[in-house]
Amino acid sequence: MEAYVKIDIQENIATIEFFHPEQNSLPGTILAQLAQTITDAGNNPDVQVIILQSGGDRTFCAGASFKELITINDAATGKVFFSGFANVINAMRKCPKFIIGRVQGKTVGGGVGIAAATDYCMATKFAAIKLSELNVGIGPFVVSPAIERKMGVSATSQIAIDANNFYEAEWARSKGLFAEVFESIEEMDAKVASFAQHLCTYNPEAMREMKQIFWKGTDDWDMLLAERAAISGRLVLSDFTKKTLEKFK
Repeated sequence: MEAYVKIDIQENIATIEFFHPEQNSLPGTILAQLAQTITDAGNNPDVQVIILQSGGDRTFCAGASFKELITINDAATGKVFFSGFANVINAMRKCPKFIIGRVQGKTVGGGVGIAAATDYCMATKFAAIKLSELNVGIGPFVVSPAIERKMGVSATSQIAIDANNFYEAEWARSKGLFAEVFESIEEMDAKVASFAQHLCTYNPEAMREMKQIFWKGTDDWDMLLAERAAISGRLVLSDFTKKTLEKFK
């Protein structure tokens, strides 16, 4: 199957799904489509609640596309690529609708940041998380503000430094990333559907005001995440990172 971002709107609920055949990794084109789709759904008066999910039944998101990382040869291109994650997170932050995250399996790097930027995230017990960026000589600079906001500096620094290991879904729930963890995808999907439907019975204006309050203190993220993207764009050119990425060719 080819990569895609698609949206389906039913009864005031917009389900946005992204997919990439390489474990739902995210190249720049998919990141751009995802950011725009979230923005459009947020501006659509027929949408009251958004569900964000990925295709397939295994990995939620493998993070940045290694194929694209390998091709980056200058800092400007690197900043543009990492700005893709910044744009998705900022689109989620600015979206006036609550975004429910549905995480069916493992998630790595930028995928953890996307899960953290949802307003209420549900997962299965298979949804272990890892911040692996340090392994390739960079760091989770762009996504860490969203992760810190949900999990705190201590938990974020723990998984960022311990870049080789996955942390179980229950650990992520205990730190605030996941609101609920389920035994199966079927159980999770039933809860996601009923929860979204119930949210649609609430006052949209009240939910919009609540979201603004929940995201208070993030008004500088347009600039902050752009600065972080520049750091990643510079580090991806380092000798260490280039040599490491060569192994993945």
